[in-house]
Amino acid sequence: MLERLITNIRKVFNIPELRNRILFTLGMLAVYRIGAHIPTPGINQDELAKFLQKEGGALLGFLDIFSGGALSRMTIFALGIMPYISASIILQLLTVVIPHLTKLAKEGERGRKKIIQYTRFGTIGIGLIQAFGIAVGLEGMNKGAFVQAPGWGFRLMTILTLTTGTAFLMWLGEQITERGIGNGISLIIFAGIVARLPAAVVQTYQLFEVGQLSGIALLSLTVLMILVIAAIVFLETGRRKIPVQYAKRVVGRRVFGGQSTHIPLKINTAGVIPPIFASSIIAFPATIAGFITVAWVRNIGTMLAPGSVTYTILYVSLIVFFCYFYTAVVLNPVDIADNMKKYGGFIPGIRPGQRTSDYIYRVLNRVTFAGSLYLAVVCVIPEILIYKLGVPFYFGGTSLLITVGVGLDTAQQMESHMLMRNYEGFLSKGPMRGRS
Repeated sequence: MLERLITNIRKVFNIPELRNRILFTLGMLAVYRIGAHIPTPGINQDELAKFLQKEGGALLGFLDIFSGGALSRMTIFALGIMPYISASIILQLLTVVIPHLTKLAKEGERGRKKIIQYTRFGTIGIGLIQAFGIAVGLEGMNKGAFVQAPGWGFRLMTILTLTTGTAFLMWLGEQITERGIGNGISLIIFAGIVARLPAAVVQTYQLFEVGQLSGIALLSLTVLMILVIAAIVFLETGRRKIPVQYAKRVVGRRVFGGQSTHIPLKINTAGVIPPIFASSIIAFPATIAGFITVAWVRNIGTMLAPGSVTYTILYVSLIVFFCYFYTAVVLNPVDIADNMKKYGGFIPGIRPGQRTSDYIYRVLNRVTFAGSLYLAVVCVIPEILIYKLGVPFYFGGTSLLITVGVGLDTAQQMESHMLMRNYEGFLSKGPMRGRS
């Protein structure tokens, strides 16, 4: 099997276009990692990193994952790509509410470019607000000990630096998407998570060396991680296929239609959006409470801290809620049924129109329920291991979801390029079903 893998890698680099795309992607990701170590001017980084590690709370630790550690070091990429993700999600939600955006979404390539332009403007706006909040927060933290020269000069410099860093990352992601391989934004997040992986492995092994982690526990963690990754791969590529039959139509002397196809409903339509939203909403009050000395505020922060029963229940509930909510935004059974009826399609045994939309809605609800439970289990496993059993586990559920999902997408992109040129493919078992 190793020999076959080496042969397939050679085939990949034998295709000039695919080789150039891979090298371009690696070059852009290298630029991103270099920028993640360039400090923001006017900040005492060492003292700030120690303070954030001690008092930062769950939210800062969660956001630091997506910035590849740039937030805790307060570098020029401290905001990471999160403003772009937030702007994209907000626009997707507004597309359902605002008729103008709904019309643009149905206009094909022209509408898509317009929505991308709105997303860029939204990213800059969110970046400016977050950068200003960080600048003011740094001045107020620990009596301004982390800022060398407080004032509007420092605030404007921080706003300009962090917002420009986010805009550059957005441009970098678009370049990777256009001239590289895969989704550029996803690959940037992937690179940030993978960059922290060696340190996590080293920390786990150090705990084993000092005796804090037994050999059986280390082996159990390894097996558990392999099983979780296997489950993620299986469920992320899983589909519930609804059969669709198209009636034959005779136009002149030609016969159209008559073929059978299916509607593939993903088990996890929402992707990693539910865990991201749920973690952000719950962690925000806990993080704010860490900087306030009022007793009742501290108690609320303790109740919502990771590891508590309240946190776990809210976390699972919000994941399930956002799974249903985001799926309802992305997929509309009424539109699917209308399009099928327009082109002469029907589900065998189901009448076109209202009956079809009701059937799709019922199947979608069941699939989404299974997907939401899968997401909740994957995301709660690290919380149980760390806070309930006291087992050090540095590979979070959300990180694993993103890493495996982006890996599947990238492999699918490489598979497509190879199959276009009559190669057998990158994987040994034939074409791969990606998440999209």
